[in-house]
Amino acid sequence: MKTKSIMIVMTTLILCLATPMVWAGKLVIKGSTTVLPIAQKAAEAYMKQNPDVKISIEGGGSGNGIKAIIDGSTDIADSSRFIKNKEVALAVEKGRYPVPFAIAYDCIVPVVHPSNSLCNLTTDQLKMIYMGQVKNWKQIGGPDSPVVVISRDTSSGTYEVWHEKVLKGEKVFPGALLQASNGAIVQAVSKNKNAIGYVGIGYLNKEVKALKVDNITGTPETTLNGTYPISRALYMFTAGWPEGDTLNFINFILNPQKGQKYVAESGFVPLY
Repeated sequence: MKTKSIMIVMTTLILCLATPMVWAGKLVIKGSTTVLPIAQKAAEAYMKQNPDVKISIEGGGSGNGIKAIIDGSTDIADSSRFIKNKEVALAVEKGRYPVPFAIAYDCIVPVVHPSNSLCNLTTDQLKMIYMGQVKNWKQIGGPDSPVVVISRDTSSGTYEVWHEKVLKGEKVFPGALLQASNGAIVQAVSKNKNAIGYVGIGYLNKEVKALKVDNITGTPETTLNGTYPISRALYMFTAGWPEGDTLNFINFILNPQKGQKYVAESGFVPLY
């Protein structure tokens, strides 16, 4: 974790010192649905300031974004997890050298239907739910009704972090319903009083009820100070050191007075 933090600080400092290059063209951004609203807001603002630059953005999950960096079909890959060693190896085989930039922080929050009486779950209880060991809410102090488990698909960076920090490497049980995005999970949970899901903090709304984890509420403060147990950085990856419009856009989104305000507007946690 220290190595990642040092690398992030170094790349941020170098970017801040870099002289923007005035190249016009088109940027392609693909990947995480968690990072998607940040990228969309920042891109809209950037294109207003730079009308000669066109930016196309596509979701599909962190894994798909990183695959696009590896195969050369995107300029920037959005990811809600860090790149895996095997993905780096695949990229290097093709002559591409992924460079990570942390652009925000996030925490993953379990959500239930607003009618559910529970307000807090422990990480152990969440693990048992997602392994299929808790089948009725009354087993953990909730209503006498079956638990409907909703999870993300395996291409999701949000799933990867949940798999690591909650499931501790165990598999989600086969009866879980899989959704392709944070928004799809919110919609599914809001329509099913027995459901539980998990989303990035920026996707919380009144249609679902956010639960505490280990009696800690997921907030910007608990994310930054590390007390909330399911926190993470959000990344943008480039295939090698960025140049031209790619460099300018990364500089824009890292700027405290520019792109970072769109991180906050999207409901996520700015770097500074």
